[in-house]
Formats: sequence, C-alpha cells, structure tokens
Amino acid sequence: MYAVVEINGKQYRAEKGATLTVDLFDAEPGSALSIDKVLLLSGDTVKVGSPYVSGVSVKAVVEEEVKGDKIVVFKYKAKKDYRRKTGHRQRYTVIKVEDIVGA
Repeated sequence: MYAVVEINGKQYRAEKGATLTVDLFDAEPGSALSIDKVLLLSGDTVKVGSPYVSGVSVKAVVEEEVKGDKIVVFKYKAKKDYRRKTGHRQRYTVIKVEDIVGA
C-alpha cells in the first residue's frame, strides 16, 4: 500500500517504512509529523482525491537535515570580459514514513 502526498508543493510517493528526502522545512530532528495532504491512496482499491483524500493521513518522523550535491553556476558574456562563478548546495529534510492512517 502506498500514498501520494503533497509536501511543500511537490508530490512524493510514501510507503510504510520508506525514507523521503523533501525540500527543507522548519522541524526539529526526531519530531513527529502528520501529513494530511494525501492526493492518492492505493491498496486493494485506488482512491483519488479531489484534491485530497478525506480521512487519510501519513504519519512520519523527521530524521535529519542534509545538504545536496554542490552545483557550479557559471555566467559569462562573450567578448565582454564578464565572468561570474558561484556555487549552490540545496538543503533537504529527510523524513521516515511510519504509517498510513485511515487506509
């Protein structure tokens, strides 16, 4: 059984025991989390919400905050002696799905 949930405007497939890497949000590691924005629930039958499935939530625990891979951003303009090199590392929150409630 799995559920498609919406977290910070993005969709993720959540199964019991799965670990999800989502965009950073303000939560302490070890804190419990309840996600009510369930878009789809699949088990014996498939329930599709409009926009959300009522009465279903996903329980999760925040594990840690991590940084993604470093990317290099390089800008230049030809023949104008313009060069800019910067880097970026996206920050993520790792959550572990404990249970799908109401399925």
